[in-house]
Amino acid sequence: MAGHILAMGGGDVLSAASKLEDLLLELSGKKRPRVAFLPTAAADSGERIALFLDSFGTRTCEREVVTLFGMPERPAERVAAADVVYVNGGNTANALAIWRVHRIDEALREVWRKGGVLGGWSAGGICWFADGLTDSFGPQLRQLSDGLGFLDGSFCPHFDAEPQRRPQFLSLILGGTLPPGLAADDNAALVFEGRELREAVAQRPGALGYRVSEAGEEPLETRLL
Repeated sequence: MAGHILAMGGGDVLSAASKLEDLLLELSGKKRPRVAFLPTAAADSGERIALFLDSFGTRTCEREVVTLFGMPERPAERVAAADVVYVNGGNTANALAIWRVHRIDEALREVWRKGGVLGGWSAGGICWFADGLTDSFGPQLRQLSDGLGFLDGSFCPHFDAEPQRRPQFLSLILGGTLPPGLAADDNAALVFEGRELREAVAQRPGALGYRVSEAGEEPLETRLL
């Protein structure tokens, strides 16, 4: 039975006060889940790693950072052993390419297959879908086209926070470049059990999830955490 995926739009994350990150751990069903942090999309940023260690150090969990730059040691094995895998924002296309070289894509599927939790914001939200809207190829937002495909359709993060996200996502769907999909404002997220969308949640009043198709955008009922 596949586990959960928490696709976040972005916003106030890597913080001890983040209710979305609390939910990420809660979805594991474990009293002390093992959390693997994958900072690949930000080129294994030391700043992001430090923020993860600090913010998750206040939570009841075991923390591990799996880096892929330099000389990684058994990275796929370490990811596959996690209860929760957390992916930060950054360059989605780069992260996917590096994951595939090191078989992290297979490890992520194994975590999900055994009932674990996958989640992340921005790049860490897009990557689970078949497609998405990305700035991985430059400032002009473009189609991703080769996501992991654990979830069908497309995804757009930062729907309310970056001015070009909403109109470009709608335009590419209307033009048939992107398949219909889902979007999330900053501080909102979509909760999947297996491949099924269970709910939209938010840690800020007014933040929403959306279903987006050729007919336009449809705000989802969004539960405030």
